[in-house]
Amino acid sequence: MNWIDIGHIEDIPLRGARVVKTPAGCVAVFRTGPDQVYAVSDTCPHKGGPLSDGIVHDRKITCPLHNMVFDLETGLSQGIEKEQIATYPIRVEDGRLMLNGESVGKRSAA
Repeated sequence: MNWIDIGHIEDIPLRGARVVKTPAGCVAVFRTGPDQVYAVSDTCPHKGGPLSDGIVHDRKITCPLHNMVFDLETGLSQGIEKEQIATYPIRVEDGRLMLNGESVGKRSAA
């Protein structure tokens, strides 16, 4: 796998996010715990809102435009309307955030 160093885990506050711009579109990286991170598409499929501006709670993100909740592990929405956002492999290695470049590269351009 092609892992890309995108910064230090401390660059993202707890329950915060950072946006990584890629040629295929923006990826939101969320920190839900001291060493727990998730990478997902930054765009809500329902209203196009920037999920990185949403509210992080537990292992979920709430869209800032219309309150749709997405599971950061699976990308699935909760509630009546079923939507899904792309998720990407990410890991923490010696305090560094490593995003899987191959999976991001397979995403369609935004």
